[in-house]
Amino acid sequence: MRLVDLVQRRVDEFLDAQDSALAGISPDLATIASACRDLLAGGKRFRARFCYWGWAAVATVADEVDPLDESAVHDTLPTVIDAAAALELFHAAALVHDDIMDHSDLRRGAPSLHRRFEALHAERGWRGSAPDYGTATALLVGDLLIGWSDDLFESGLARVPADAARAARTEFGLMRSEVTLGQYLDMLEESAWAEIDEEERLSRAHRVIVYKSAKYSVEAPLLIGASLAQASLAQLDALRGFGVPLGVAFQLRDDLLGVFGDSSVTGKPAGDDLRDGKRTVLVDLARRRLPAGTVRIIDELLGDPSLDEEQIAMLQTAFRDSGAVDEVEAIIDRNVRLAAEALAEASIARSARDALLTLANDVTRRRA
Repeated sequence: MRLVDLVQRRVDEFLDAQDSALAGISPDLATIASACRDLLAGGKRFRARFCYWGWAAVATVADEVDPLDESAVHDTLPTVIDAAAALELFHAAALVHDDIMDHSDLRRGAPSLHRRFEALHAERGWRGSAPDYGTATALLVGDLLIGWSDDLFESGLARVPADAARAARTEFGLMRSEVTLGQYLDMLEESAWAEIDEEERLSRAHRVIVYKSAKYSVEAPLLIGASLAQASLAQLDALRGFGVPLGVAFQLRDDLLGVFGDSSVTGKPAGDDLRDGKRTVLVDLARRRLPAGTVRIIDELLGDPSLDEEQIAMLQTAFRDSGAVDEVEAIIDRNVRLAAEALAEASIARSARDALLTLANDVTRRRA
């Protein structure tokens, strides 16, 4: 069975148990159960895949067995599948909260969770504010998913030695803190950029990438999986050396998609990051290269939620003409090379190294 299928099966099993628990509390919670299931029904599963291959890099290094052969890799495979599924629940929670903060209407081509419950309120003609109801409900669902992710993660730790469980738990907790603080730093850059010294903006944008995305999306899942397999310090260092630059490249691709992505593929409106006022590396590089008059126009337009297609197209053209897009592409390529070099001499399973290099290409060349 494919990894994504194993993870989806575990997610579905967990949600089945939660559905029963929610139904026992009140039939009114069926809408919550349904929303959670829809939210977790798709996605690229990148974090689950990095977690799995971080584990396989260590667990299968001695004999190069098929890492999906349950009989060959003893009884730790169910534990890493639990951890991978838990990361998917946590990521779903992060998406719910992120969509609230960004006022996003769509997620994967469907209404974002707060819009879904806003529409439910409006359709039923309930009292009070439909937007407030949608936002409050989505906040609660996000919090619920965070708690559930912890429950699912802990459920598998009894199957591994205490030191492995402790190390994985530490990495999981660090991930939660870092991505939350990285999200705050992202909001801070959007709000306070005008008072930040021009020379500091690029380094600050890079810091947001590292803590909001690079560590969370790539490094932490790798280290959680490797810790479950009792990785050595050298193995963990190699995976860190791979994870951080690749995570940076991953987010830089996301930044480009947030400006230039095809909405029919990304499932979000074109130019959404421009309406949100994201102060990304792309934006800073463009501002450094463009004439002062153009920079003033960019600063006036960036963050305006009412930007129309013509204004979006104008900003896209300015970014391309400045050379910033080409430079971001070059930075992505450089970081992918650094990631690959970190694995070149690493003491990890050959099959896992190959899979991680393939995954590196997948996450940095994607269209959504």
